[in-house]
Amino acid sequence: MKLIENKEFGGERPLYCEQDLHLKGVTIHIGESGLKECKNILCEDCTFEGKYPLWNSEPFTVRNCTFEETARAALWYSRNLRMEDTLVKAPKMFRDCSGVSLERVQLPLAQETLWHCNNIKIKDVIAENADYIMMFCDGIEVDNLRLKGNYGFQYSKNITIRNSVLHTKDAFWETDNCTVYDSLIDGEFLAWNSRNLRLVRCHIRGSQPLCYCDGLVLEDCTFDPEADLAFEYSDVQATIRSHVHSVKNPRHGAIRAFSYGEIILDNNIKAPADCAIERLPYDNE
Repeated sequence: MKLIENKEFGGERPLYCEQDLHLKGVTIHIGESGLKECKNILCEDCTFEGKYPLWNSEPFTVRNCTFEETARAALWYSRNLRMEDTLVKAPKMFRDCSGVSLERVQLPLAQETLWHCNNIKIKDVIAENADYIMMFCDGIEVDNLRLKGNYGFQYSKNITIRNSVLHTKDAFWETDNCTVYDSLIDGEFLAWNSRNLRLVRCHIRGSQPLCYCDGLVLEDCTFDPEADLAFEYSDVQATIRSHVHSVKNPRHGAIRAFSYGEIILDNNIKAPADCAIERLPYDNE
């Protein structure tokens, strides 16, 4: 690889269509498309200030770099990208990308990030101000994500999440084939209209969770006291190892919890209206 070290570039397309580059300590100043249409790029200890620096590129590795807020929409239409130990201050990162690996990355302004991407791997990532993160994606593997931002993962499919803390209203709307393990999910209207959502040893917080769901499974989960009016019109199989504030008009399946505050079954329930709601014995009973 050709080494470019401690240099500064600006303007439009300064390194356009380059191949086999190792950039170390390089600054891409204000401008556009600094590394567009490039192949086989390694960026270490670099700073990106201009817009669209890594469009239509593959493969590339970004390590210990900083994307300033002005580097908006930095990585679109690219493939096989790996980012490690990097601070991304810019919004609207990663669109229409394939093969995205993020490890020990901080995204403090992550709104509208990771849209229309596939084959995503995320580990030890912090994403804040992250409204509409990971929409319309396919194939997401997450371990230890700390997320603050509403509408996470909407319309995505084939998702596995582990050991995460998700503060996100309207999360998992219209998702397909999603499994979440050992995580806190905090936010109103969780997973409405989802299909084949499985929650394992998760804690649920927020009003009106898990309504209009098909193929919903909960295994050894717990509910926060504010998680009320759960399961409306859902097809659900649930084991809940806590009190549930209220259940409203589940459509089909079975719910077993330690105790219930209120069970609402009224004239608005939908067929087949045969969900079994049972008490789960405490461990010491």
